[in-house]
Amino acid sequence: MSKQTVGLIGIGMMGAPMARNMAKAGFQVILCDVDTARARELAGEIGGEVAETPAALAGMTETVVTMLPNSAIVEAVLFGETGLASAAPKGLTVVEMSSGDPNATIGFGAKLAEQGVQLIDAPVSGGVPRAKAGTLTIMVGGDEAVFKAANPVLSSMGTATHVGILGAGQAMKALNNLVSAGGFLIGIEALLIGQKFGLDAGVMVDILNSSSGMNNSTKNKFKQYVLSRDFDAGGFALSLMAKDVGIAMNVAHATKTPAPFSAACADLWAAANNMLGQGADHTAITRMCETFAGFELEQSKEAAQ
Repeated sequence: MSKQTVGLIGIGMMGAPMARNMAKAGFQVILCDVDTARARELAGEIGGEVAETPAALAGMTETVVTMLPNSAIVEAVLFGETGLASAAPKGLTVVEMSSGDPNATIGFGAKLAEQGVQLIDAPVSGGVPRAKAGTLTIMVGGDEAVFKAANPVLSSMGTATHVGILGAGQAMKALNNLVSAGGFLIGIEALLIGQKFGLDAGVMVDILNSSSGMNNSTKNKFKQYVLSRDFDAGGFALSLMAKDVGIAMNVAHATKTPAPFSAACADLWAAANNMLGQGADHTAITRMCETFAGFELEQSKEAAQ
């Protein structure tokens, strides 16, 4: 019996390990990427195939996964001159795993439905380390029957949960990152206040992690990437965090939900993106906070000994 085929458009830092895990789970993976040489290299590694264009991919499989930087690129891949929709057969399922704008995705879904193509959104949380481990958290929006049919593919990459209508997955992802972004910023400000008072930043992190102030950033980022001055938390760019927080604010505006703290958070991430540039890791927003404060956080005195 031949393997079930799955197409994957986008083999960047997240897409490549996802492709490896799909292949490991027994799927025949067909890759499509603007970097054809890179796609051929990865296909050779995992025993997959390569489609030159999204349109070519449309006729090679019944399920296509997209893992791309933003909704504008997704739109081009779906509806461009050699886009998926130009050759998509009726019954094709598109699993949109990018961290996109839910309102844009709803529009994509309506347009694809006109030609009998099903779209669900399934963005992920966990970053590159969990993409490699196949333990991503996957938030799925769209028709529940389509989700159930696609779940074997999703399960090869992590644990998927159906969260609501089309676009709900991307809304949930953006709101998750809003909480993460807010927790990071408030934690850094607390460390700066404490250090100015005379507290040791490393000791503060230890206390936070055994107290009610603990969050993902205090546990997994502050000592590892901030106090160490590495500012490299595995490839999640500051620009992507700023984008996701901006999407969360779009959801707030669309639902007419007042969110003043979130708005301030979004403004700060947008400002840091402008200040520090597209290549900066998200933990580097610390540098902007330090600029505001007029001093840098110091390595723990215990670690420095």
